[in-house]
Amino acid sequence: MSVVTSRLSRQQENKICSMLGCSRLSLLYKASVHSYSANAFHQKCDQQGPTMTVAYNNSGFIFGGYTSKDYTQSNQNVSDEKTFLFSFNEREMKREPLRVSAEGQYSLQHVAASGPNFLSLVFLYNNTAAIYANPGTYKFDPVELYGNNLQLSECEVYRVEGSGSLMEKPWRNIVWSAERRKSLMDQISGWKHRVSSVKQARVLLVGPIGAGKSSFFNSINSVFKGYVSTQANTGCAGTSLTTQFRLYSVKSGQGGTLPLGLCDTMGLEEGFNSGLDLDDFTSILKGHVRDKYQFNPSMPLQPESPFFCKDPTLKDKVHTVVFVIDCCKVRLLSNKFIEKLAAFRRKANQQGVPQLVLLTKVDEACPSVAADLKTVYQSYYIQKMMQEMGVNLGVSLSAVIPVKNYSQELELDPETDVLLLNAVLQIFRTTDGFFDDLHEEED
Repeated sequence: MSVVTSRLSRQQENKICSMLGCSRLSLLYKASVHSYSANAFHQKCDQQGPTMTVAYNNSGFIFGGYTSKDYTQSNQNVSDEKTFLFSFNEREMKREPLRVSAEGQYSLQHVAASGPNFLSLVFLYNNTAAIYANPGTYKFDPVELYGNNLQLSECEVYRVEGSGSLMEKPWRNIVWSAERRKSLMDQISGWKHRVSSVKQARVLLVGPIGAGKSSFFNSINSVFKGYVSTQANTGCAGTSLTTQFRLYSVKSGQGGTLPLGLCDTMGLEEGFNSGLDLDDFTSILKGHVRDKYQFNPSMPLQPESPFFCKDPTLKDKVHTVVFVIDCCKVRLLSNKFIEKLAAFRRKANQQGVPQLVLLTKVDEACPSVAADLKTVYQSYYIQKMMQEMGVNLGVSLSAVIPVKNYSQELELDPETDVLLLNAVLQIFRTTDGFFDDLHEEED
């Protein structure tokens, strides 16, 4: 999956954040990627809370508007006393941005057939890279606000992230104590199920490039080793760093291994002949793929390959699929990519393999969680992303688990450990369902 990136520089983002008194902006919609259409805008930006529309033209102006209200398709005028238009020239960054407030009862229009509609400025006018301007509700000089150039080179919408967007009480209860950490480690180390021939639950990690599949294994391994370690290849790249099918065992502190085998694959991508192939995914589920098989996106694994296991047993098959998704990118997943995830999910359902969703990088997605990981289940934003991912994949909210992997730390953190261990426990509970169904079939 190609990464959708902001056009704003860090200096430009800081300038906008200083106007808003917020900590950061999170990109929701980018017209050059998602299309210059009202439908795409509403699909990405409705019900997202406070947002900032940022437009660019070839005259060097960066301008737009802020609203504290959720975008909807109600086709009604909206009153928002916090709304304003802004502008600055990217060639004159030292100057303070121009800021224009609304005059009158209404400052916005929520129109299904329109992009961001600030009455005096309507972005994506007629589903094009253009703006309709009518100074009135907002009193401005067109030359000063946008250089009298209504043709857009880009239009983006960002969610405005504040520091106090937390619920009064967590909606899931997590015990963060050292005692709970030890209890979780003991439960995981001693996990057993009804099928004695299978010593390890085989869990397949699937997700986009850079979502954190390999990092999840490294993080779990680190918790049980007692220090931050790296075994699986991780990092930032335009293509998947995982090019082989790998089966990793997690070492326990006593020198043994956990009853958990994590299978890592190359990342999912939108394009044809790129990323993990659905046929390879099916072969992995059925246990046909041996460890260290080198993926070939243009051709799935063939039965005559030495890496093809012709007679897999139950221990070779996948018992749970975990979809790993970057929480920061939930709103940026294209329809085509979501359809690909849904196809993988349907295939897993056909094979009777249960699934979970891990939302990674929750600290990067929400400033409040970055400041205190224990607020993860008090964050409105994290809850909303979990709900959206559940809807996208057609899984219940109980099957969506937030985590933070170790990525830049040198020492273990107790709260990070507890969140990771809770995720592993939920994976085991899901895997129990697979073996329970198998046991019922045998009965």
